[in-house]
Amino acid sequence: MCIFCSIIKGDIPSKKVYEDEDTLAILDISQTTEGHTLVMPKKHYDNFLAMPTDEFGRLMEKTKEIAAKVIKNLDAKGCNILINTNEVAGQSVMHTHVHIIPRYDENDTIRISFTENQSDLDEVLKKINQD
Repeated sequence: MCIFCSIIKGDIPSKKVYEDEDTLAILDISQTTEGHTLVMPKKHYDNFLAMPTDEFGRLMEKTKEIAAKVIKNLDAKGCNILINTNEVAGQSVMHTHVHIIPRYDENDTIRISFTENQSDLDEVLKKINQD
């Protein structure tokens, strides 16, 4: 059984931020920044691409509500909302989950950077849109 399913069942203790019939939000044990929260559907899906669109929409609605609460109550200046999909993208638990990572200043312990790629945009677009 996946570790998040065990947490959802109550077999493994967690620090619950929010819970309803379909969703559980817990503090991430790693706490990349103070308040780092994971929001997950109670139903198991390996990643968000496997979820029905309506369920993913509800998950994101809850994520938005929880993120607003985290930012307000922890006096954060913003947050990153992050979904890793598959191992190559950093997904370590194969159960859909959304990271809410509060941001306090430019010196936070998380770094996200975008680098320029010299890809031919027309070729990339053609590949994406092929059937």
